[in-house]
Amino acid sequence: MRPITESDIRRSFVNCSKGEAMRLNVPRDLEEQPWDDLDFLGWRDHSTLDRGYLVAVAGDRLVGVTLRTNPKSSRAFTTRSMCSLCLTTHTSGGVSLMTARRAGEPGRQGNTVGQYLCGDLLCSLYVRGRKQSIVGAEIEETLTVEEKVGRMRGNLDTFVAQVLG
Repeated sequence: MRPITESDIRRSFVNCSKGEAMRLNVPRDLEEQPWDDLDFLGWRDHSTLDRGYLVAVAGDRLVGVTLRTNPKSSRAFTTRSMCSLCLTTHTSGGVSLMTARRAGEPGRQGNTVGQYLCGDLLCSLYVRGRKQSIVGAEIEETLTVEEKVGRMRGNLDTFVAQVLG
């Protein structure tokens, strides 16, 4: 992913109002992000436990998606759970059910899309082995890192397309 600015991020959101996009908390460390290893920029809003954000390239444009989670839902898992984007397994709250309001009129009518995602939204780093989940024994795969990245990007594209409707 190419480096993006706070202005790029705020303009990219498709499932919230312009006012909401202007008020959301953007990561302060944008210059320090490992852009070459990111397929999307994902972060949790640490001022509120129930919000996360994801900005990805879809086609030729940036698409930002606001996410909501039930802070208690991530604690419900006492066994392994798997992220539906990167297929990384986690224990004890490492995966959360996150919902995104659909873009446009469907979202204004209350329609949402949900996915189980890594709670920290760092899927790109898990897939590349730059970050490890705390599971104990990882599930072994025969895929190369490039194949895992491709699979994750396909899952991400599907999720973003569902949000866009």
